[in-house]
Amino acid sequence: MAGTLVANTINTDTGIYSTNNALNATAKAWVRFNGSQVIASSFNVSSITNISTGYYQVNFATNMTDANYAAVTMASDAPTCARVTCQDNANAPTTSSFRFYIFQSNNGAVITGALYTSVIVFGN
Repeated sequence: MAGTLVANTINTDTGIYSTNNALNATAKAWVRFNGSQVIASSFNVSSITNISTGYYQVNFATNMTDANYAAVTMASDAPTCARVTCQDNANAPTTSSFRFYIFQSNNGAVITGALYTSVIVFGN
């Protein structure tokens, strides 16, 4: 059965919740991929581009409204999990993609890949 639900607010036992807040507080894109850029699971991510070792570009399936979104990146390489991610400041995020690096923190901050990488994006 198909239908449409339209509501500006939701009344709960703890108060009134604005549906606009619910929309703005949810992730607009997310992805989990492995060291070969094989996407395990995603939402609104069309592909991952491997620019060079440890340097990636996340490409959105549907563009963001603007480039002022917040992207959280995480990388893991068990058993040490000594990975740090950093967004690329030389190439500003666009509405269609953003770039980031993965560093091996226990080896002089060498740019490297990871077994698993996750990205979550919040924005307008």
